[in-house]
Amino acid sequence: MAESSLKQSFDTFRAAEDIDASALLAGAVGVVFLLTALTSFVLRLGLEVPAIVGFVVVLGYGWYAHQGLTAKAVTFLMTVSTVLILGMITVFLVLESLHAFRLMGVNMLVGMDEPVTVFGVTVLPGLGNFWQPSSATYSLVPAMWGTFVTTLIATAVAAPLGVACALFLAEIAPNWAREIVKPGIEILAGIPSIVYGFIGFTVLNTYVFQNFQTPSQGSFFLVGGVIGVMALPTVVSVAEDSLDTVPDSMKDGALALGSTDWQTMTSITLPAAFSGVSAAVLLGVGRAIGETMAATVILGNTVGLPQPLYDVFGNNVTLTTLIASQYGDAGETQLSALFAAGVVLFVTVLFLSLTSLRIEAKLKQELSGD
Repeated sequence: MAESSLKQSFDTFRAAEDIDASALLAGAVGVVFLLTALTSFVLRLGLEVPAIVGFVVVLGYGWYAHQGLTAKAVTFLMTVSTVLILGMITVFLVLESLHAFRLMGVNMLVGMDEPVTVFGVTVLPGLGNFWQPSSATYSLVPAMWGTFVTTLIATAVAAPLGVACALFLAEIAPNWAREIVKPGIEILAGIPSIVYGFIGFTVLNTYVFQNFQTPSQGSFFLVGGVIGVMALPTVVSVAEDSLDTVPDSMKDGALALGSTDWQTMTSITLPAAFSGVSAAVLLGVGRAIGETMAATVILGNTVGLPQPLYDVFGNNVTLTTLIASQYGDAGETQLSALFAAGVVLFVTVLFLSLTSLRIEAKLKQELSGD
């Protein structure tokens, strides 16, 4: 072991010695240009364009003179940039929302318009209004509730239909049908969300209002349904790819033991690909939570809770529509409250992503027998 480690260290040292001095100089200059561009952007010095042009020139020289080394350096730089950008976005969101959180405290996340009492004891004082910029009152409770309801409806649409469609494409559909349907589903994923929202507003909205006598045009039910359809291509595509990875030997063994095709799909294929299927559903849920334009077009964007609370035909607001409808004329405090809504969205999607990774790791562990 010791000899192997020494040999690897020696090889690394020799590789470092083999690097041309011009390559090291070009790399150092490129790093300086990048740091200059980043510093100028943060401090608003106006040097971003010259610094980026200088980096591109250095990169072109490196690609011409040291292509292999430049390719490694660029891939490493892209990885570091991804982590750095994510960290900067996180820090920026938190810093911009601190003012609103300091002002409202816990009422930002749980504040109600009327006092909340338990056995005659006031647990939370009433705010009077959920959202009133003139009196610096900001509560995200209506937007969080709207987001929860629309996401629940969208998941009820996208999850079963998406998994069923993926199972059909992977296990039942003939090759000619699969070659037609799958590209069509992927095309659906490329349609802009504003188009879905406009169709929902002009067609579905009018139909529901005229035939079901809803109190107003626009509702959580319509938004959830439209977003569920929008999330379908993501769920179908990812789930179908996961189902395709199940070895044929596992399915053939079940069929040889006398299982029907349906029994094989439900007892072998789906459990074996459950990690990928669950990840597909969570990705679809993530899109439902973060959808903005379709929900903004359909909903009335009034900040309040539906009455009664479980009314899916309520025409109120979600976290994303709250941001989209109010950022244009927002003052400093109101803008900070909108950033707080962004923080809630960010944390929610982060939790879903971590949950997806956890489910995938657990399923892999169980399938491997560890």
